[in-house]
Amino acid sequence: MRLALLFGSLTLAFLLAVWTTQVPKPRPADAPVAAFSAARAMIDIEQIAHTPHPVGSAEHPRVRAYLTARMAQLGLSPQEQAGPLSPGAIQRLKRAGGDPDAANNQAINLIGVLPGKDRSQPAVMLMAHYDTVVGSPGAADDSTGVGAVLEAVRAVQARGPIERDLVVLLTDAEELGLDGARIFFGGHALRDRIGAVVNLEARGGGGRAAMFETGREAGPTVDLFRRAAARADGGTTATSLAVFMYEQMPNGTDFTIPKDRGVGGLNFAFIGRPAQYHSADATPANLDQGALQHLGSQALEAADALLRAPALPAKGPNTVYADVFGRWMLSHSAATGWGLLGLTALLGGFAAWRARRATGLSAEQVGRGMLDGLWFLSAGLVLAQAVRLLAGPAASRATSSETYYVLLRRLPWMEAGAVLTILALALLFLTGARHARPRTVAGVLGGLTALILLLGGSQAVMIGFAAVGLSLWPRQAEPSRWGGWLGLIALVFLLGCMIQGFAPEAALLFVWPVLLAAAAAALSSLIRPDLTRPASLIPPAVAGMLGGAWLMGLGHFVFLGVGMDLPGALALIGLLVLLFLRPLSPPVSATRPVLIGAAACLVLACGLSLAARFVEPTPAVAEALP
Repeated sequence: MRLALLFGSLTLAFLLAVWTTQVPKPRPADAPVAAFSAARAMIDIEQIAHTPHPVGSAEHPRVRAYLTARMAQLGLSPQEQAGPLSPGAIQRLKRAGGDPDAANNQAINLIGVLPGKDRSQPAVMLMAHYDTVVGSPGAADDSTGVGAVLEAVRAVQARGPIERDLVVLLTDAEELGLDGARIFFGGHALRDRIGAVVNLEARGGGGRAAMFETGREAGPTVDLFRRAAARADGGTTATSLAVFMYEQMPNGTDFTIPKDRGVGGLNFAFIGRPAQYHSADATPANLDQGALQHLGSQALEAADALLRAPALPAKGPNTVYADVFGRWMLSHSAATGWGLLGLTALLGGFAAWRARRATGLSAEQVGRGMLDGLWFLSAGLVLAQAVRLLAGPAASRATSSETYYVLLRRLPWMEAGAVLTILALALLFLTGARHARPRTVAGVLGGLTALILLLGGSQAVMIGFAAVGLSLWPRQAEPSRWGGWLGLIALVFLLGCMIQGFAPEAALLFVWPVLLAAAAAALSSLIRPDLTRPASLIPPAVAGMLGGAWLMGLGHFVFLGVGMDLPGALALIGLLVLLFLRPLSPPVSATRPVLIGAAACLVLACGLSLAARFVEPTPAVAEALP
């Protein structure tokens, strides 16, 4: 029964997670006039992304002329704004084989305005960039954004008069260092009228579009977007965790420029199909039109809500929020996280009280469960990194920009390898078989740590030492079923408290799952506190299906964002999924087949990761791409 619930819960969670990561069906050209239509946007994208059009190319002025004509058709009265390329942009373009002299060392923005009823109010901006890198047609990056902006403007007009002006900015030279956005916000007459920006970007060629960045102190803006996103095709993918993570990264888009000036807004992008990023394969024919529909529909609803609001959202405290299965958004204040943690403590304490009365649960057993969780996390970080290195060097050690793009093409293989690696480790963890050979396990983890140190950098040394030490930690008995479960809950509870203290926007990754796990534990203790009746295992199985699906879907987007260098991020996702699955540990009689399955998963993980080198080989001669 436990084995059936374990694998049934995992299977259903995986299927639900796959469903949540699907893009909506693209709308046809005869869709209602007030709706966003990917088919209508594709007409522009096919013209824009016919061939590569970097700054200084012969194709660049053709695209600009086409966009000027389209903006005029939409009644935007387009104007050009020229400004000098920065020295860094000039050098970057030359290294890529471009010709900045052919563009007179200038970037040329296109700016249009759709007047609102009250032109004294702050304006809303829709922004995307129309230049590409050398060698890529840029159907996704960022012809999708440009085509979506034009289609969104048409739909806004179809919905009737707007309260405030809509400013359309199609920037130039974004690929060279955000020069077009700097030129506009550095000196254009409209810059001080912009009250909110909706920016559209892409990295790759498909997948669900995420709202991954906001202005600072953006709580009221997120509340407005949460209501608007409910009307978007396919719902939304958005979480304050992504905003927090992106804030820590060195990356930037055109949105970075107004954000640094204190302008609020929303930034959208899709990052699936990474092989198409800055690639010659980034053609209109290869573009995921469902991703275009999702990106454009969210941008339309967000911009329309801003344009028709009585007043633009003011700055206010950041909120904690995340989408649930891509269809709804839940949000609460940062301080509410402490209340949720308090409720978790009450539920977990109740479960522990019931378990102590029924089974003699001790604090020592819970402590051993916490140490087991720490072992899983540290071992997962080491093992995932080691398997990842089979697919190629860390991006930080890439010898050329071309190597980076090759690694991006291998990213789906890396993700499959990392998922199977964490699954193998989770099955080993659930059987408890590692305790039988602690020295062997410690030796393997120590060897892998040395390998990572040699090939991937020094960041894994302390984690590897922790994994080895926890493997050798003396123990007199295995944690009981309740001790193992409540130990994991206590560990994640403490981690949640720590993150809540300094980054509440990111704490939801711990707070929400541990609350669900504590609720399941409390319910199980009411049904049968010794966990011997099958009915008492239904709550963790159901929580594993729902919570596991949410975490797996979130883990997919996390891996697309940081998995190339930090594949161990999935070890944390795995630990959180185990919050629900720990009481479903297989019986002793099923240990052998489960371990065989774990070994098969690990062998397949290594094979997939290694196969990436042959499926996507590094070119013999590296090309200098920007």
